[in-house]
Amino acid sequence: MRLLAVDHPLVAHKLTVLRNVRTDSPTFRRLADELVTLLAYEATREARVDTVEIETPVARTTGVKLSSPKPLIVPILRAGLGMLDGMARLVPTAEVGFLGMIRDEDTLQATTYATRLPDDLTGRQCYVLDPMLATGGTLAAAVRFLVERGADDITAVCLLAAPEGVQHLDDETRELGVPVTVVTAAVDERLNEKGYIVPGLGDAGDRLYGVVD
Repeated sequence: MRLLAVDHPLVAHKLTVLRNVRTDSPTFRRLADELVTLLAYEATREARVDTVEIETPVARTTGVKLSSPKPLIVPILRAGLGMLDGMARLVPTAEVGFLGMIRDEDTLQATTYATRLPDDLTGRQCYVLDPMLATGGTLAAAVRFLVERGADDITAVCLLAAPEGVQHLDDETRELGVPVTVVTAAVDERLNEKGYIVPGLGDAGDRLYGVVD
């Protein structure tokens, strides 16, 4: 597994505002959207392309276009939805699938409750959107799910990651035989006893959409 913590002043600035407990939900959503677009730029650096001949107003030349099959963006519900627009803005021709996963707050184990994805992902590059790589259980389960359907290259875009989650994801995906990359704004210090990233930014879903009882 490859880990890329993006080192850029705009990334650091937006992440600082996201961390602030005084940042309200509308501002949080807007900045998360902007931050994801910056992370997506790095996440798509190795997107597959084909050579194409085009005609400019001056002459013929050679360029590139995204290869087929199209990339697949997979937000993990619900918090991953807050990252979708920022990613799709950069790759508007990508297709979008959805994966509903929830973490049991007592056992910290992830379970799947909803899917909206093609049955066959053979040859697809997939970009998984999950704000927090905390314990790594949810993301590891999502990666395995996509690999079982044929995906052969997976990049996860996360706002924040914890060392424990990075290690767990590496352990769980090492034998899959598929390249896995994590692109994040920062790797924080640790997890607390409740499985939250420290210093983190709290519950990303609640901060994006408010607390739903």
